Amino acid sequence: MTYSTDLSAPLVMLDFETTDMGPEMGGRITEVAALRIEGRQITQRFVSLVNCGAYVSPFITQLTGITQKMVDGAPPAAEIVPALLEFIGSDVLAAHNASFDQKFLLNEARLQGIQPRHAGMLCSVMLARRLLPGYRSYSLGQIAAARGIAFSSRAHRAEADAEVAAHLVLQMVDKLGRDFGHASIAPQLLLQINQKSAAQTPAFLRKQLFEQA
Repeated sequence: MTYSTDLSAPLVMLDFETTDMGPEMGGRITEVAALRIEGRQITQRFVSLVNCGAYVSPFITQLTGITQKMVDGAPPAAEIVPALLEFIGSDVLAAHNASFDQKFLLNEARLQGIQPRHAGMLCSVMLARRLLPGYRSYSLGQIAAARGIAFSSRAHRAEADAEVAAHLVLQMVDKLGRDFGHASIAPQLLLQINQKSAAQTPAFLRKQLFEQA
């Protein structure tokens, strides 16, 4: 896919596959993908299965294709989590349904005794609801199909999901650039849009982008 508007600073798209819906339910990560977006494209990838010593249920295997054997043979969390946080650094982080990935990131970092340094967490679901209104569903598979974004491999695997979410964000960055005549859009602006209601967003964008064009 080609885009005409740049991100003015890097943005890292994150996706976890996990054993449960939340750390509070005993969930641990089984796979991670972090894709760095610079300018108009994905430039770096951090992708790995993760061994947290967790049980992988048949349901999770059916959903993701990740088996107990795959996880048992993967690098340990003590190796992967610090490397992941180093990869993310102080860039803005994004995820589709970000609250899910954020709670796993914070829990895994806590277990390793590390403090994440990312400069805010962007939710691409919330962003799409504000910038791409009118869709019946904003689940990753549904919004990707509606926007013509294809999965490069099986859905519910971390890299494939992160890649689709990254292209969705790039589409929205491109739309903002075209609508308001800007060659680049700052990740911090996307974070600000996340904090606005759908009703507040048009006036906010006019003030932030149209008046500064």
